[in-house]
Amino acid sequence: MSRKPKQTGEIANDHGPGPAATGERIPLVDADVFLFRSFLNGDDANALFHRLRHEIAWKTETIRLFGRQIAMPRLVAWYGDRPYTYSGLTMPTADWPSCLVSIRKHVTERTAQPFNGVLLNLYRDGRDSMSWHADDEPELGHDPVIASLSLGTTRRFVFRRNDDKSTKVSMDLPHGSLLVMAGPTQHHWQHAVPKTAKPVGERINLTFRTLHG
Repeated sequence: MSRKPKQTGEIANDHGPGPAATGERIPLVDADVFLFRSFLNGDDANALFHRLRHEIAWKTETIRLFGRQIAMPRLVAWYGDRPYTYSGLTMPTADWPSCLVSIRKHVTERTAQPFNGVLLNLYRDGRDSMSWHADDEPELGHDPVIASLSLGTTRRFVFRRNDDKSTKVSMDLPHGSLLVMAGPTQHHWQHAVPKTAKPVGERINLTFRTLHG
């Protein structure tokens, strides 16, 4: 079944340090997920998209999936104070470029989280996608806080329950919006950005995270 988010409220701190701000609460059981639809205004979002599109060192990376190496269906980049490993791919430590410094500060202030890494994804058109996964790597800690900023074309974002894959919650993530996943979310839910046959433009997504150890 599919449901639409309607409820608003405050981000909870029931599961350790978490975002301390108001937003639209997404109705997921066993999860703390909030959407800030207008985190950046249009002019700021446009300017940031332009800088990231032209200043980030975008790459095509290969990951291990179902026992074989495949090229990611999107371009990616990693900047962080520590290396980050997922899907058999290790991204090395990389200095933060100037185009990311101020937005990291803005996201950190809104969520009250000490983010020390960001994974960027560039979706070039509707054929680029993100498969089902959870952000549950050990270096992210037990109940990680993931702050996901969307820029450019609006794309559909879908959650599905681990123990009942027919239970799904979908939403559109517009230009300048911030989605925050906290608490036990990654234990009970996976998420994805599915392909679309619609003629859509480019989208850049920044997922801020805190690495430990």
